[in-house]
Amino acid sequence: MAGLRTGQGVLRRKPIEQIEEGAPSEQLTRTLGLGQLTAIGVGGIIGAGIFALAGAVANGTAGPAVLVSFLIAGVASAAAAFSYAEFAGMIPKAGSAYTYGYAVLGELAGWFIGWDLLLEYTAIVAVVAIGISGYFGFLLGALGVDLPVWMLGAPGTGEGRQVDLFAVILCLFTAYLLTLGIKNAARFETVVVVLKVLVVLLVIVVGFFHIDTSNYNPFFPYGVGGAFTGAATVFFAVFGYDAMSTAAEESKDAQRHMPKAIMYSLAISMVLYVLACLVLTGMQNYSEIDPESGFSTAFESVGLPGLANLIAVGAIIGILTVMFTFMLGVTRVWFSMSRDGLLPKWFAKTHPTRHVPVRVTWIVGAGSALIAGFLPIGEAAELTNIGILLAFVVVCIAVIVLRYRQPDLPRQFRCPGMPFVPAIGVAFSLWLITFLAWQTWLRFAVWLVIGLVIYFGYSYRKSNLAGESGRGA
Repeated sequence: MAGLRTGQGVLRRKPIEQIEEGAPSEQLTRTLGLGQLTAIGVGGIIGAGIFALAGAVANGTAGPAVLVSFLIAGVASAAAAFSYAEFAGMIPKAGSAYTYGYAVLGELAGWFIGWDLLLEYTAIVAVVAIGISGYFGFLLGALGVDLPVWMLGAPGTGEGRQVDLFAVILCLFTAYLLTLGIKNAARFETVVVVLKVLVVLLVIVVGFFHIDTSNYNPFFPYGVGGAFTGAATVFFAVFGYDAMSTAAEESKDAQRHMPKAIMYSLAISMVLYVLACLVLTGMQNYSEIDPESGFSTAFESVGLPGLANLIAVGAIIGILTVMFTFMLGVTRVWFSMSRDGLLPKWFAKTHPTRHVPVRVTWIVGAGSALIAGFLPIGEAAELTNIGILLAFVVVCIAVIVLRYRQPDLPRQFRCPGMPFVPAIGVAFSLWLITFLAWQTWLRFAVWLVIGLVIYFGYSYRKSNLAGESGRGA
């Protein structure tokens, strides 16, 4: 068995061609086709970016150049997407960046990125749930419905507020969907994504007839630097494919379909983002756009309040798919780390008939619900971004290392422009990290220290590769 691994100590790793799926009780079911995988990817990318971030960045950061912000973020994200696509075609296993880093850079690198993604993905689910509450409040206000103040937000977000109850319910509902089995959950996700895309297309088509080109002048009211700063913000909205790639082990033909799904989902989403930004900043002057519910208020401003309410409904439905994709991501990363022995095997047990990691799913659901219910959105958002960006760095570096270490390894998809395209992904991700607040770095440092204590106190000895080393000795 010692021959199954390479490297020693924290650098030990399994050759890619020998990565295994584990015991029957630790296996997932391959049921997802290309269309469902693409829908999950689009579901993770399209959501907060259009319905929330576009308006906020246009209003206070980039103006009409928010379009340029999305293009910059999209190009940088595509550099990393090419790297993810190459790995997805080689390693059709759950775990995404964690698994790729583990296989190429070693166990400590895999643990480092997997451990951070556990918190990052969970926090993203919570942040998105809080964001949906804003549109939900807009919709209820338009319908003349007043809810008790205590359930409208976390403590500190307004007088009398005690919990964001709607956000809590959304987190638990998403966990419930995922426990039904990936086939049923993916069907629901696909239907909802189609509805979301239709709403976005309706917004684009109807809004096109209400564009006033004078609103595009000045195009760079905050300077070109504002567009770049905006790119750092909206990057949060263009990386859903990384969470989607954690479902590789549940794809019918992952080696062929995962690379295509990654590229298709990013391409579809970027086209919709660009068109939606053109409409939003063309309908209303950037200084008048509502940062929280931009499209709804934009359509109100042109005398279409009915459509504004429909957009609010579409935002609620659409952003729900983002929660689905990232909760799917965190549960599969946790499942993979447990199956590899880096966390207790108890977490890797799957449901006997649904073949999904139910235990982990409910734990993540409860954790995200607590964050969403009792933390203001600003504090919850501080838990996100740095881990995703570091995952991009790890994957982009790993694809370069593996291309030179094992150039003849079969690859269904090859990242173009090697090594320059992955290097762009590394450079842009590191650049974006410099925009993060010091509180984010502090949280990251604390979480990393906790992770290192767990790794050297438990995972290093309990890892499957540690067991193989002992048997081979």
